[in-house]
Amino acid sequence: MLIAVVSAIIACTFISLASSGDSLDAAGLAANASEVAALAAGEAKVPGTPALPPTAAVTAGVATPTTTVTGTATTELPGLDGSDLTSSATCVMSVLSLRHGESGESVRCLQSALIDAGYYKGAPTGTFDQATFTAVEKMQAERNLFVDGIVGRESAISLAIWPDEESLVIRTPKPAPGSKDLMGYPLSSVATSGPDAPPLPPNTGSGKRLVYERAGQRVWAVDKNNRVIRSWLVSGSKYSNELPGTHKVYSKSDVSTAWNGKAWLPKMVRWLKTDIGAIGFHAIPLHVEDDSPYMKESELGTRLSGGCQRQANADADFVWDFVDIGTTVVVL
Repeated sequence: MLIAVVSAIIACTFISLASSGDSLDAAGLAANASEVAALAAGEAKVPGTPALPPTAAVTAGVATPTTTVTGTATTELPGLDGSDLTSSATCVMSVLSLRHGESGESVRCLQSALIDAGYYKGAPTGTFDQATFTAVEKMQAERNLFVDGIVGRESAISLAIWPDEESLVIRTPKPAPGSKDLMGYPLSSVATSGPDAPPLPPNTGSGKRLVYERAGQRVWAVDKNNRVIRSWLVSGSKYSNELPGTHKVYSKSDVSTAWNGKAWLPKMVRWLKTDIGAIGFHAIPLHVEDDSPYMKESELGTRLSGGCQRQANADADFVWDFVDIGTTVVVL
């Protein structure tokens, strides 16, 4: 039964309507299956946080704990967004992931946290050696995390060495009413354009592309002349399934629905095909029963999804028109 539940709640799963691509998508948490199983089983992902209820509500295809709903905003239990888990940390990682063979201060920080938690013996060396790998695997197994020996967001949150995510997010002033980007598209409340946009990260290639920086939850739309047309905040994945690298848009759907039929996912633009489906950009999900949104536009810039990147409606409209099948998506 648990296997069936986990398969059903795999994140951002949706059936495509009027799709130019696959008829069945499932934007995935394959790399985090153990964490999803923990959610389904009602196990707390982080020691010291309340255990999740026996059942989980599915919000736009994403398994989230059943909590009090005020209006259209759902308040999650502490610990799942990482906002309250680094206050007691003596150090934090300065990179998004750590793995065997790497070295530096972030590795030293990891080793110190593993020592404090009782998983690693000896002095911090700053080198991610076999002993560190073994300690990480043991910690992941005991805390119901995906066991791979790699320290990403979920493992770092569990060890309280993940940085304050809000400190990485650059928020721009709300544009004046009627403001438009360099192509004439209306700006959302979290969007800006041209020289007003935060600097485009270096080494993101050339030509027409979307650049998505996971740490800052920000996207830049760049034209063929390397001009920033527009930049905006999204709500991306809470997990490590947004694969960094250079990808291509491979399909688009006007509207998709969540696997359970309870949420609409408008203006779906897919850029990553996984073994169990797809990950892509889409507008803020809507409840099927009344078309009310699952989140507020003001919440963009916070990781809330299980795989896809949620956007303000105006930004989703822009992306829909800006990209074609084959447009480059650079994920940092």
